[in-house]
Amino acid sequence: MVLKVFFPSCCSSADSGILIGRWISKQSSAVILAVVHFPFIPVQVKQYLGEVQRVTKVSVSVLGSWSNSKQEKEESLSEFLEDLGTIFCHEPWIQISKEGDSKFWSCSTLQKHSKNPQEEEIILVYYDQRKVMLSHLHPPLDTAGQRAEDASKLSAIFDTVARSQVLFMTDRYDEGPIKLTHWQSDGVEASIIVELLKQASVPACMLLTFLLSLVSGICRSRVLKFWPLSFLWSKLSTCEQLGHRLQHLQVISSNKKSQNQNQLMRKANIFVSLLIDMALGMLLMSWLYRKNRIGHLADTLIPVADHVAEELQDLLQWLMGAPAGLKMNRALDQVLGRFFLYHIHLWISYIHLLSPFIEMILWYVGLSACLGLTVALCVLSDIIALLTFHIYCFYVYGARLYCLKIYGLSSLWRLFRGKKWNVLRQRVDSCSYDLDQV
Repeated sequence: MVLKVFFPSCCSSADSGILIGRWISKQSSAVILAVVHFPFIPVQVKQYLGEVQRVTKVSVSVLGSWSNSKQEKEESLSEFLEDLGTIFCHEPWIQISKEGDSKFWSCSTLQKHSKNPQEEEIILVYYDQRKVMLSHLHPPLDTAGQRAEDASKLSAIFDTVARSQVLFMTDRYDEGPIKLTHWQSDGVEASIIVELLKQASVPACMLLTFLLSLVSGICRSRVLKFWPLSFLWSKLSTCEQLGHRLQHLQVISSNKKSQNQNQLMRKANIFVSLLIDMALGMLLMSWLYRKNRIGHLADTLIPVADHVAEELQDLLQWLMGAPAGLKMNRALDQVLGRFFLYHIHLWISYIHLLSPFIEMILWYVGLSACLGLTVALCVLSDIIALLTFHIYCFYVYGARLYCLKIYGLSSLWRLFRGKKWNVLRQRVDSCSYDLDQV
């Protein structure tokens, strides 16, 4: 008979004690979930296992003993471990031992109540407890009231580890009556750090949630709905990005438990993306503040703005003459050209007026990279939009004049065909004109 023992890899360095797990008789398999250290009181262990079994609905029991000769080298320990089989009364009683740093393990079974004890071939299977628990792979399905009995399927093992989550989460690493070793308590130092982080994460998330809710409440207030602030909030990409970042931080810092795996993966994806974004932003900020790159950027900004203004002035001078040999309306060209040239003159004067403060402005803007690379790119986009605002004004003026011209031509074309636009009915009606009116 072949007996399969699934042993967690995180318990290979645990102190000597007893093995807690589930016995699957149909598959002749034993799933080890944790190791209880010495010293302990058997009554307390039985009460603890009863509570775990009541919560998880998994028949958790003491399956055997674990001996780590690296910590314990007394010969009386092996006898004591064998005597534990009479206290917890599990058949067969599994005995696993490890000798120091050796790679060789000894695994045997003890059957005291069997009249014809048989030697069993034991297969020790290593498995990663954390990955199996978080994956929730292949839960056993009830088909027509019967479960699959195929011994080659690992559905029962996966289901046992997944449903025993309470057993892994109740370990508080304190001086309690029962001390366990599993994937979450692998190492004393790591256990203390994990426990401290667990204890500090709840108030930190509550404080962050309160601050974020306060900021979001201010953002949703009526103050931002007035014309100047609402216009800036809708037009500046930095404000939109800060709104998205605020929503992401609220999702991450929420203390509500995820309802399903999709919500958990969404939180994890948002958290990882924020970490990568902020790391790239910190790299960008370190690059900007090294070797006075912000000063060089501010020094090159004014010449670039002057060059763009000169190119625009040359283009307007060309359009005010005879572009491509076309004979234009000179009066209209002069009026529009001088209007746009005056805008360029005002804009260049404004840029030169701000030139002493540009380096300081860029220095403070560079600090926005600590919020993430996307925030810094949005700030850069807004700066470019503000520096080229006069070009956007030219586009708005030209588009408005073009719309008025098209509207006048369409009205003239309808008048020529004997039609007119009915303002009340919002449609084109026929209209008879006499010769003098036409």
